[in-house]
Amino acid sequence: MAESSTISADQRPPSVDTLARELALRFELPHAVLVDCARIAIARGDAKQAGQLADEFRRQLLTDVINATGVLLHTNLGRAPLAYQHRQRANSLEFDLLSGERGSRQRGIGKLLALLCGAEAALVVNNNAAAILLVVSALANQRDVVVARGESVEIGGGFRIPEVLEQSGSRLVDVGTTNRTRLRDYRKAIDSRKNDIALVLKVHPSNYHIEGFVEDTPVDELATLGVPIVADIGSGLIDNSCPWLFGPAPTWLVNEPAAKQTLASGASLVTFSGDKLFGGPQCGIIVGRADLIDSCARHPLARALRPGALIISSLQQLALSYLKRTVCDDVPFWKMATAPLDELDRRAQQIVAAAQRGRVVDCLALPGAGSTPGATIPSRGISMVGDYLEDLRAHQPPIIGRVADQQTLIDLRSVDPDDDSILISALSALPARQ
Repeated sequence: MAESSTISADQRPPSVDTLARELALRFELPHAVLVDCARIAIARGDAKQAGQLADEFRRQLLTDVINATGVLLHTNLGRAPLAYQHRQRANSLEFDLLSGERGSRQRGIGKLLALLCGAEAALVVNNNAAAILLVVSALANQRDVVVARGESVEIGGGFRIPEVLEQSGSRLVDVGTTNRTRLRDYRKAIDSRKNDIALVLKVHPSNYHIEGFVEDTPVDELATLGVPIVADIGSGLIDNSCPWLFGPAPTWLVNEPAAKQTLASGASLVTFSGDKLFGGPQCGIIVGRADLIDSCARHPLARALRPGALIISSLQQLALSYLKRTVCDDVPFWKMATAPLDELDRRAQQIVAAAQRGRVVDCLALPGAGSTPGATIPSRGISMVGDYLEDLRAHQPPIIGRVADQQTLIDLRSVDPDDDSILISALSALPARQ
């Protein structure tokens, strides 16, 4: 009979401190955390649970993982991978080195982003939802905002356009139908005496796509309406010609709206995420007319939604990479997205040969994070019969793959080549599966 780990009535439970010190030999966690795990286990009458509790706590902490899902911008895995580099020094976040007086954290990064997008000015907040909230709060409080019914969307986390407008103090005016909205629908709402239209909000439905009997009104037509046009392009493509690639733009970017072209079409403001196709840290970026950007910057919400020095510093490095045309060397997302198929195939063959596990297969990667809905990127991966997801997650560092048709797939397009040796070690150690 197996020995029971439950403390019986005539047994004295171990000391919390003693048990915590035993856990310290197995887990590199603070003593206070291990004491808490020991206390909970002893209170449950099962001291051996302490190790499980400590391991569960460790695995709930933020940690590096290897994204082998093939989803390049995986929302659950932090979207765009990016190395943060910040020295242990003070910085000039809000200090003007020219005057020696207080400066603006937005000034330098705003100029860089405006230059990138062909805009008059730019402003950075902590995510794209915040960007939309700030814009409508600053420009449309107690006034009406026109939104096409097919663009009144909900995205991940329950973020809904109608609710954001409500929180901003503006009033939503729906126009058109779910599948078709024409210029005359917008004009009718603007000309109506019962409405006080402050702006038109055009929302890119980045996480879904409607096909068939559909029609929408492009920005260049909306720009004829005589009110500010705010275009939320969501995914953060800067320029649809992708000049940083020194070649044609990828086919999977066809029809994806870009900031530079949207502004050139007549949008007054454009908002987008920094951690999607832009390839940077989580933030929201507003670019466009200087007077409207100034109104947003002076609104009280701007202070509550502003990013810190780590984000500004990372975003500055990214913007400089775009301007210097070193994106394919500096930005992980674009390195992954443009990796040649023959290079992925070579890596897959080497991993399979070294690990003596799996076989090389064709697969399809995804841009991810609501970008370019329906688009895929040809890729190469390693397939193994059986479900190994739990085993791979338990590896250090954890490896996140996917399962389809009773086979585990490791897609190499989303894996940094420097991590191939880790894949070899992890695959070699996997148990046999029938």
